[in-house]
Amino acid sequence: MHLLLRQFLAKVAHKSVPCRKMGLNGMTPGKLASYWEKVFREHGIPEPEDSSQILTAHALGAKTMHTIGSHVARSPVPADKLVLVEKMAQERLKRVPVQYIIGEWDFLDMTLEMRPPVLIPRPETEELVGLVVADCEELRRSTQTSILEVGCGSGAVSLALLRRIPQVRVIAIDKSEAAVSLTWDNAERLGLQHRIHVLQHDILTDPIARLLDLGAISAVVSNPPYIYTEDMSQLEPEILRYEDHSALDGGLDGMDVMKGILRLAPLLLKDKGDVFLEGDPRHPEMVKKWLEDHPEGQLQLLHIVKDFCGKPRFIHLRKQSSVL
Repeated sequence: MHLLLRQFLAKVAHKSVPCRKMGLNGMTPGKLASYWEKVFREHGIPEPEDSSQILTAHALGAKTMHTIGSHVARSPVPADKLVLVEKMAQERLKRVPVQYIIGEWDFLDMTLEMRPPVLIPRPETEELVGLVVADCEELRRSTQTSILEVGCGSGAVSLALLRRIPQVRVIAIDKSEAAVSLTWDNAERLGLQHRIHVLQHDILTDPIARLLDLGAISAVVSNPPYIYTEDMSQLEPEILRYEDHSALDGGLDGMDVMKGILRLAPLLLKDKGDVFLEGDPRHPEMVKKWLEDHPEGQLQLLHIVKDFCGKPRFIHLRKQSSVL
């Protein structure tokens, strides 16, 4: 029944909204964006203004309506661009994320290629990068450090760290072949491919020897799947229909992969190496309890950091020295 329901919703979502092309001829970019904003709003599309402006600007070769240039802003949109905007708008009406439609998205100071179903990086994860740069003690002690990212997705976190820390090398792993491919393509796009090793690897099922062979790690960083399975059905259609569920669903308590990282990290980290995790606001206390139950792992909870919404989002741990 669940499959039949999804098929029915897909059929409904793929119905096109007719575009009155004759009425759009002669429109300036601003008026065209306003037209599609109205259509999106009428069909319940989230953030209709942002969606319409991003698609219109992208068709005209710009990132935003403010950067299309004054001459273009005052001129009628060419016919071929009208067709392109309509094509993209029809995709948005099917609830395809804007990031997939335009094929790219900005993360901090980088423009990354985006391809479905690889997870689209969220603004909160930008804060994870800042936390690593500010608080990783090993980065200040050593001129040569290696960071392991578990679940690299598009490569956003790994590549942002490479751009901010000149001496670091990154090992980026993901169980998804699509994610591994996209991370590598984005590394090449940014000229960072010589400082990153991208590996398809599932920490819950694949042998740890593959990672041990890469040498001692200074820090483990991850924005793992952390949504509770029971909460998955509440996600927006943009996420449920198009993004990789395995990059979102963290199991019954949202901690399946997080627990795998907590078990794995002590085996890979140097003494006083760090672990930085992004999770659900319920997870910091659960991690604290897990550490109490597994003291043999030598991990110490240092900080719980709130995100820009004031929710406890990030967990910073450190491996205690094995020499007393």
